[in-house]
Amino acid sequence: MHRFKISELGNHIFWLKGPEREHLVRVLRLAVGDRIIGFDNTGAEYKAVVNKIEEQSVTCGILEQDYPEVEAVTRIYLAAGLSKGEKMEWVIQKGTELGMAGLIPLRTKRAVMKLEGSKAADRVERWQKISGEAAKQSHRVREPQIFSVTDWQGLKALLPPTTQWLIPYENEKTRTLSSVLKDFSSQEPIALIIGPEGGFEEGEVLWAQEHLNAQSISLGPRILRAETAALAALTLVLGHYGDLG
Repeated sequence: MHRFKISELGNHIFWLKGPEREHLVRVLRLAVGDRIIGFDNTGAEYKAVVNKIEEQSVTCGILEQDYPEVEAVTRIYLAAGLSKGEKMEWVIQKGTELGMAGLIPLRTKRAVMKLEGSKAADRVERWQKISGEAAKQSHRVREPQIFSVTDWQGLKALLPPTTQWLIPYENEKTRTLSSVLKDFSSQEPIALIIGPEGGFEEGEVLWAQEHLNAQSISLGPRILRAETAALAALTLVLGHYGDLG
């Protein structure tokens, strides 16, 4: 059955509006009586039947409610340095499929992409749509949040105070990700700070260590592209906690 993000949830009923309504009607050409699945980012999903198709909405009757165990136990966030082209979109799409809880687009000194004002807001809106589509495709019940583009000083306020911050850094030669995770609690959020194409300046790493209590870690002896580092680190953390089988 096709999956949709619920626009409004009622008593034994929900509605699809806007792009979700258009996708059901115009793209998939579903009709009254067809079965679908809806989710509302609370962890629940609903098997439903299309009851009514109107100009502004689709009304669906709920047949069954479930709470599938598809979300990662440990909430893992990526704070990713802005990257040019489609690299950010690729990280968001694949990160969502793997199980990340959210992504913070981070301004860094060596970032090629510069985003400010309305241009930044428009890009975040596009990234959130990509995350939403990937959540549907991977049968998740919570789509990752794409935060507003932020500077280093804004990072700490975005996540819970118990968040454990890690920063993969090519000049870190001794501390590995696996060794650090042994001391972490799976119940606390983890944030991975990933550099842009040109990597971090040393001052940025020092700032993260001082203000976020971040630990610099090595991802191995080879230099990874920004998008590779992001997904490799995410995969290693999820695997450590048994989320990837």
